[in-house]
Amino acid sequence: MSGKVVISGVGQSAVGRRLGRTGLDLAVDACLAAIADAGLGVADIDGLSTFPGLQSTPPGYSEVGAQELLTALGLRLSWYNGGAETSAQLGSVITGAAAVTAGLARHVLCFRVVTESSGRGRGAPPAAVGGARQWVATYGRNASNWVGALAQRHFHEYGTTREQLGQIAVTHRRHAGLNPAAVYRDPLSLDDYLASRMISTPLCLFDCDVPVDGATAVVLSVPETAADLPHPAVLLESTGSAIHGPFSYDQFSRLADSPARHAAQQLWSRTDLRPAEVDVACLYDGFSWLTLSWLEALGFCEEGGSGAFVEGGGRIALDGELPLNPHGGQLSAGRTHGYGFLHEACLQLRGEAGARQVAGSPAVAAVSNGSGPFACAMLVRRAG
Repeated sequence: MSGKVVISGVGQSAVGRRLGRTGLDLAVDACLAAIADAGLGVADIDGLSTFPGLQSTPPGYSEVGAQELLTALGLRLSWYNGGAETSAQLGSVITGAAAVTAGLARHVLCFRVVTESSGRGRGAPPAAVGGARQWVATYGRNASNWVGALAQRHFHEYGTTREQLGQIAVTHRRHAGLNPAAVYRDPLSLDDYLASRMISTPLCLFDCDVPVDGATAVVLSVPETAADLPHPAVLLESTGSAIHGPFSYDQFSRLADSPARHAAQQLWSRTDLRPAEVDVACLYDGFSWLTLSWLEALGFCEEGGSGAFVEGGGRIALDGELPLNPHGGQLSAGRTHGYGFLHEACLQLRGEAGARQVAGSPAVAAVSNGSGPFACAMLVRRAG
């Protein structure tokens, strides 16, 4: 798909804690903003893609599917998709890009909406749990426990420290202070981080992302539209969504043999670009350790070297060699489930990120989503 798909528009609704708005309301805001950003009208949209489609559980995870949005906007579609079994949330963007490349649609609207802050707030009924998780949920086993165990193994194998891991949260908060849309903007020191309550050793409160209400959308278009866009064109350079092992947080044979590694290998096999050419990294931080795993998987540092890479925070600062999550990531800007990273990457490449804009006209951005039990990665670049 390299060079055959243009990200022509991006949009985001209000993002915040318990906004008191329906998911459909937020989704319509984001989608109309993305369509307008692309210089298009609703009638131009002939493709639609989302993840995971309409889902009633867990609360707030996905109360809007493709069919609900189709009806709300009055779309006339040639193609649409709302599948749950795909390579993380941004897998719906990869699917939409494939549809554009295959000629199934000219302008595909991709969106993700969450109301997890409202859905999982005080007084919300407990979510029903089925499948394999029913056997572990009663013991408090959830994603923080699985990822905490992986992080602890990384500490054991490579000597990673909490002081190093804490630089992810501290740096992201510093960046979020420059983002007026971020949920948490107050300064966070390393001492604050180290003193916060433990959630699942070695992950503390500030290692966990922030549930929010909000929606994000992007429009994918055929490349010949690039010349007519009201903004600098952003091209989808490469994607990776491979998975070579079980669909699991904890059953791959070793840390380096993770879904993130599989996706990254596929991504680099489909482009002539190399890690050193990436100007901005927008990497998944559902938990801070997942960001370390992506730094290694994508080749920004050696296996086991991510702790040393982020130590002190200088390398990943806005003026560092690899600016990381300039918007504050999900740890401070809010858990927008992958789409927020692609939204930020496009703003950075277009030079429209305001006070948090990375200097030097960044031309290439890496984006990732997930890491276990599924993962996907993208390279996007400024056209020209």
